[in-house]
Amino acid sequence: MSVTFPAAIGKGIADEAKAMGFDVVELDAQFNADKQVNDVQDLISQKVDGILLIPVDAGLSTRLVDAAVKAGIPIASVHGQVGADRPLADVYKGLDFLYIEDEVAAGATAGKIAVDQMPAGGKVAIIEGQAGFAEVQLRAQDFKTTLEKTGKFEFVANQPGDWTAEKAQAACQGILAAQPDIALFYAQSDDMGVGCSKAVKAANSAAKVIGVGGSKTGIEAVANGDMLGTVCYKPFSSGQEAVKLFAKVLEGTWTEPGKLITYDTPGITKANVDSCTPQW
Repeated sequence: MSVTFPAAIGKGIADEAKAMGFDVVELDAQFNADKQVNDVQDLISQKVDGILLIPVDAGLSTRLVDAAVKAGIPIASVHGQVGADRPLADVYKGLDFLYIEDEVAAGATAGKIAVDQMPAGGKVAIIEGQAGFAEVQLRAQDFKTTLEKTGKFEFVANQPGDWTAEKAQAACQGILAAQPDIALFYAQSDDMGVGCSKAVKAANSAAKVIGVGGSKTGIEAVANGDMLGTVCYKPFSSGQEAVKLFAKVLEGTWTEPGKLITYDTPGITKANVDSCTPQW
């Protein structure tokens, strides 16, 4: 909950659950996969009626789903794939549903922004999220293929930014020092994109930055020209919708176990920046 995106999901869950009359036990794994394992074990021991999970580690999260299923407790995932290195549509067995942005499509959308806005192409660096998150691979997948199809872009660096502005700024500073002719940074979250844009400014670089998420700071950066574009996500609404769906699970009226549910995530540039209302 120290990172704004999952915190917004949590607020959406808490607000909607309260409105529907549910009691919510909110546990913060603090980006620690082992702590999340213990948190879920605690919830199982408390015999809660159901678990909404925002996975810290895609691989380890399979253990959490298996444990909940064994205990007879319904479990669904929000904004996080369960199981590493699997297609998005391959929802992990045991989940009642996976409510998530189409991370692969979002990467393609970010790639299209780059292709449309940078016809000359150039060298590209990717600032990745924290290791273990499925989003790291998924958001890169079709971003890369979209750019590679043009034959004008060259991928020259990958560095972790761990989802934070500070670490992303440091990563971009290091890349710019080694390769000052970088044309584009693809930051896998707006927080990291904003941090990277600070590094670009400090280095007097002409590099462009594209983020993902549609955060308040990201949208502001697109509006003022510090970022070339982003992809609009809606974490608060995601939390609300997940609770509405999970209510059906708890009522016994959910008839589509293992369903993948996504929503539209449009690309945002300065030309249409007013169309994305930030939720985080």
